Amino acid sequence: MEPSDLVAAARQGDRRALARIISIVEDRRAGADEILEQLYPHSGTAYVIGLTGAPGAGKSTITDRLIGTVRSQGDEVAVLAVDPSSPFTGGAILGDRVRMQDHVSDPGVYVRSMGSRGHLGGVSDATTRAVTVLDAVGKPFVFVETVGVGQAEVEIVDAADTTVVVVNPGWGDAIQAAKAGLLEIADVFVVNKADRPGAPETVRDLKQMLMLGDQSGWMPPIIESVATTGDGIDLLWKAVEDHRSHLTVSGELQERRRARVETEIRRGLVAEVLAAASDRLGEAEVDGLVDEVASRSLDPWTAARRLLND
Repeated sequence: MEPSDLVAAARQGDRRALARIISIVEDRRAGADEILEQLYPHSGTAYVIGLTGAPGAGKSTITDRLIGTVRSQGDEVAVLAVDPSSPFTGGAILGDRVRMQDHVSDPGVYVRSMGSRGHLGGVSDATTRAVTVLDAVGKPFVFVETVGVGQAEVEIVDAADTTVVVVNPGWGDAIQAAKAGLLEIADVFVVNKADRPGAPETVRDLKQMLMLGDQSGWMPPIIESVATTGDGIDLLWKAVEDHRSHLTVSGELQERRRARVETEIRRGLVAEVLAAASDRLGEAEVDGLVDEVASRSLDPWTAARRLLND
């Protein structure tokens, strides 16, 4: 099927065409550029919610509950679950997707697993392209659930309008919390498994850390939840909606999205440069430069600049 036919089918609700398109753009197969070029003008209306946090925090269960909340409002929803990659195939291990099986027969829910493929930051390098596809085919809400991340792996902020950070009781002490990059990107905090010992202390530590930051704008709320029972999920969704209203009224939503566009252009530029460089490897000129660098008559950085300027 031609790219234009795939795009038309996906925009008419063909789930197989949608799945095929995401595979094409994720792997950068032939036709990916044409597909994205055709879809991009139709994007820009979906609201993207990122969910991140340490492994085992309960992100998948919270996402599953949020799906139910959105569907109860009559809206469709898509989920990109970024899973660890198989060391054999490079594909997603599907650890997160199996927790969302309650919605597998719901035509208003689309769940897609994506392998991280070793990409740091908790997301795949194809995440923003896949979000664009889901946005362009008319999904009003897109959840992006990251692979379990640590302190510095916070790239979800480059893909989401609202970022939800999930932590558990006993999540480090105040010093560790102050260091965590997750604190800097959170729009909403969720202390999940709040029925366990240590939950009040975790809430207290988070509040203390937030008080040390800039209090002139949005103050991230701290929601306590027990995702396995659904407790706190309605409060969490209200916090997301409140943040969306804040961004819209303040004009920050447009500013964030423009900043993300600039980031994506930069990434695209780097990808194109790397692709062009890879195409040139093996050429006589490159082999000659490699020989010069290996003999220490030329440094690698000057060699790179020569190739770039050719």
